[in-house]
Amino acid sequence: MMRQRLLALSRQSKRTLQVAVDVVLLWLALWLAFFARLGWNNVINPFDEYLWLFLAAPATAIPLFIRFGLYRAVLRYFGSNALVTIFNAISLSALLLALVIYLVRPDELMPRSVVFIYWCLALLLVGGLRLFMRQYFSGALFSFKFERESGRPLKRVAIYGAGAAGNQLLFALRMGRSMQPVAFIDDDAGIAERVIAGIKVYRSDSLSHMLEELAVEEVLLALPSASRSRRREILEALEPYPVHVRTIPGFMDLAHGKVSVSDLQEVDIVDLLGRDAVTPDQALLDHCIRGQVVMVTGAGGSIGSELCRQILAIQPATLLLYEHSEFNLYSIYGELESWIARNGSSTRLISILGSVRDGLRVGAILRDWKVDTLYHAAAYKHVPIVEHNIREGLLNNLFGTLHTAQAAVTAGVKNFVLISTDKAVRPTNVMGSSKRQAEMVLQALSREASPSLFGAEEQGSVTNRTRFTMVRFGNVLGSSGSVIPLFREQINRGGPVTVTHPNITRYFMTIPEAAQLVIQAGSMGQGGDVFVLDMGPPVKIIDLAEKMIHLSGLTVRSEANPQGDIEIEFTGLRPGEKLYEELLIGDNVSSTDHPMIMRANEEDLPWESLKTVLTEMLGALQRDDYDKVTQLLRETVSGYAPEGEIVDWIHVQRRTEH
Repeated sequence: MMRQRLLALSRQSKRTLQVAVDVVLLWLALWLAFFARLGWNNVINPFDEYLWLFLAAPATAIPLFIRFGLYRAVLRYFGSNALVTIFNAISLSALLLALVIYLVRPDELMPRSVVFIYWCLALLLVGGLRLFMRQYFSGALFSFKFERESGRPLKRVAIYGAGAAGNQLLFALRMGRSMQPVAFIDDDAGIAERVIAGIKVYRSDSLSHMLEELAVEEVLLALPSASRSRRREILEALEPYPVHVRTIPGFMDLAHGKVSVSDLQEVDIVDLLGRDAVTPDQALLDHCIRGQVVMVTGAGGSIGSELCRQILAIQPATLLLYEHSEFNLYSIYGELESWIARNGSSTRLISILGSVRDGLRVGAILRDWKVDTLYHAAAYKHVPIVEHNIREGLLNNLFGTLHTAQAAVTAGVKNFVLISTDKAVRPTNVMGSSKRQAEMVLQALSREASPSLFGAEEQGSVTNRTRFTMVRFGNVLGSSGSVIPLFREQINRGGPVTVTHPNITRYFMTIPEAAQLVIQAGSMGQGGDVFVLDMGPPVKIIDLAEKMIHLSGLTVRSEANPQGDIEIEFTGLRPGEKLYEELLIGDNVSSTDHPMIMRANEEDLPWESLKTVLTEMLGALQRDDYDKVTQLLRETVSGYAPEGEIVDWIHVQRRTEH
């Protein structure tokens, strides 16, 4: 068809065609100017006495059109700024033509109004044709014909948000012709019931009527600058209707280019939670990082990698990435190296492969690089896995933290920040109890000005100048093992969506928000502080699953609705899993200067007593004596209550063989 043929032309052919058409339009505008001024009785012959003028018109205009870039513009993306360019180019060319007339043929009898009429008609013809071609190439013209030629009706969609982003999305949809936009939805009463770009704007309170009347199948959110709480309100309003909801990226993403259909993505789970981030305190962000040497253990993990991104943006002198997974280290190093190149950062980036269980290596690195601040994010955190790999879990989470903390003391590190978890509070699993014991190690060390280090008592005491801080928070969205991508994958497969228990709840926070608060909390500690992040109210996992199903345009299959699309299946609690997570062991909590950070006052053990426990724990692990491990955890971790016998898989196999 003609549209495809025109689009298939080479760039040079398209420009040549545009120049030829503009010449014809300018001639037509000039002839019509004479006709409008003189009428039928005095129609001029362009090839007679006014031939010079018809040659002068394109000769004065086309070079200006070229200079103003009219032939560089892509007609499919022709915008208002291009109209301003056309106005300027034609206005200047009309003035130049008038100058040519009065300089070259000052005695020529010509109505003075002809030039003015020519200017008006040239604007109308040259600009109007470009607007027409934009609509033609975008598919806005003859859209009914295009829909029927596709062989099937297009999906009918409504765009929530009639602002700039919504209009860009409308244009992109018309260009792609894979969906048929039939309505805008907007909360602005000033534009309600009006028509924008050919489609009507509906109020948000008329959703039910509009969705049914127009048979809308999908709603596209074009609200890049809306707050999370506002987006949550909109999603809650849309949830009862059988429509798929998708969204365009956030405001900063849109700043890099136009909206396109490929930008559409599933609704972010953050929008369902509706938590608006608090503006960070720049002084707290800078305190332990800017211009200093910073090291992150577990740098390739979910939290560790986000910490590295945010730390790098604060411009430390050196950032050390310490990670035991070669692939994870490779991935985060490559990402950060690219960021440094793009932003011209002066930070020195160092990647180091190693384990936190190797205290000598950690200590050597801290001393040689003169590390100022250490963020300890390295941990095994998957509850069911650690529950049956007890030895590795405790050696990594507890003793890895112990070795890293002691290395920090001997190397004179100023600030040590431990990334902890809500699962450390009255844990029912080994992972949580190992993290609580790791907290206790830092609490005990922070009380000692000259501690005798574990495993190095014969070397005597060392001076402790390290300020230890622990930051405790719940689940982070998008971390490895997060339930959200699992639910989305299960919905895409057609279900069932698996939930462990109908009453299970969890706290949620985004990884960037958690990392930002960790950095700020780490700057607030006085030594031995346990900080707790405000996670908001706990979320029922089954409610989360139902919302995700509904916002995918599907329904939940249940006894009450046997014809539903996706079934929710309860699989039972996994080993060591709790129904409810907590953030505080006791009620002794105080506020801080930051509204999202609280200080918990938790009980601890003296350093020398804790060293005795650590010695017994290490011996029990080496003997695979998990009864002793259980006893020690019960005695030292407040509220530890395992649901059953804890047994390492290796120990199970040994017992089976005997």
